[in-house]
Amino acid sequence: MRVHFIGIGGIGISALSQYYLAKGHQVSGSDLVSSEITDFLRDEGIRIFCGRHKKENLPRNADLVVYSPAIKKSNPELKRAKELKIKCQSYPEALGELTKQYFTIAVSGTHGKSTTVAMTALILIKAGFDPMVIIGTKLKEFGNTNFRMGKSKYLLIEADEWQASFLNYWPKIIVLTNIEKEHLDYYKNFSNELKAFSKFISHLPRKGILIANKKNKVILNLLKSHYFISGAKMQNKHVLKKQFKVQNYLPNKRDSNLLKKILKVPGEHNVYDASAALTCARALRIPDKISFAALSKYKGAWRRFEIVKADMRRYQRALTRKVTIVSDYAHHPTEIKVTLEAAREKYPKRKIWCCFQPHQYQRTYYLFKDFVRVFRNALGDNLIDKLIITDIYGVAGREKSGIKRKISSKKLAKSINSSEAIYLKKSKLLNYLKDNLKDREVVIVMGAGDIYKLVK
Repeated sequence: MRVHFIGIGGIGISALSQYYLAKGHQVSGSDLVSSEITDFLRDEGIRIFCGRHKKENLPRNADLVVYSPAIKKSNPELKRAKELKIKCQSYPEALGELTKQYFTIAVSGTHGKSTTVAMTALILIKAGFDPMVIIGTKLKEFGNTNFRMGKSKYLLIEADEWQASFLNYWPKIIVLTNIEKEHLDYYKNFSNELKAFSKFISHLPRKGILIANKKNKVILNLLKSHYFISGAKMQNKHVLKKQFKVQNYLPNKRDSNLLKKILKVPGEHNVYDASAALTCARALRIPDKISFAALSKYKGAWRRFEIVKADMRRYQRALTRKVTIVSDYAHHPTEIKVTLEAAREKYPKRKIWCCFQPHQYQRTYYLFKDFVRVFRNALGDNLIDKLIITDIYGVAGREKSGIKRKISSKKLAKSINSSEAIYLKKSKLLNYLKDNLKDREVVIVMGAGDIYKLVK
């Protein structure tokens, strides 16, 4: 079979392309820009077209076209595929078909999905479950990629709530990390987001398992609500409670202390993610000895508190300044908070800089007050010593011109109202750091856009 992927550089769809390649299909794909991911896929043997989307990129004899949810209906490759009556599926639709064929474990929630998937994957591998894994980041344990081709019946995936993508998935186990206001450009309000999560939970079969932190107020209220939405019908919660089990992953004191002792990644949020993975393993009857051994080996994931040592060389002054760079994907206020807390925990006596690139104009607009509060508190509580906010990373196809006129990084920096918070154009950021960093300081390069390239 010949499969073509539109938007193949995306973190999820790129993993799915590797699945089809591993299954022996002929795979091609296109994206607007080249990246580490497209370069990797090309090296793996996938034919990649980078630059402008055009109908000529589509193989004439394609059997299936899979497109990123970010792709518009007017995309020339997608339009051409439909004209030729080629089967077309969005990435969530294509992945959804796989979830019906496997014993699927889906990790969902506003934060912590990638880390929880990674930790759970390492446990399942060590326990001999040999799972297939599709994850929203790259893992060193997978050869620095976001996909693992297992040979068993188990499929472990990251279930994203953006555009309600997870409603395409039909898992046997759901790990629900947390729920917060996010993707309001799609959901419009928090109530709609909660309805989507509720409907996703209802996808569990009669003997399915929901693993969640029942002390999280939002999740608790969701579980206590009188009704869950199940398909087109409203079913009483007592009926649904008989359909699946609910297991609390909040760690007890013993587990918490042991996880803090063995984990190589810092922060209380990583303890919670590890506890969720541990609870999932227990539901699958994996012995704790195996689980803790696997968790102790976890090295962290790409752009999740990824630590890089660097020398700032000034030969003309015979001076070498050693600095530590932390690359992190945090782009939501809560993620920023826990990441900065973890940084201060790991580097209690070091001066910490944070270089933040807001991700998407609409997210920055809807959560503006939360961003201001989190950064103001971080500076006031000495979690960081210096904050640099650079230009907002606009996401193609997801921005409204009206909001772009209302929001800016300069406005965000000014609203934080601190002499230690400044706005700086991205083009000037590297030289500013070179001129101002001193020996043994820590720089957190933070955001979900392209700011990670600064690390190089």
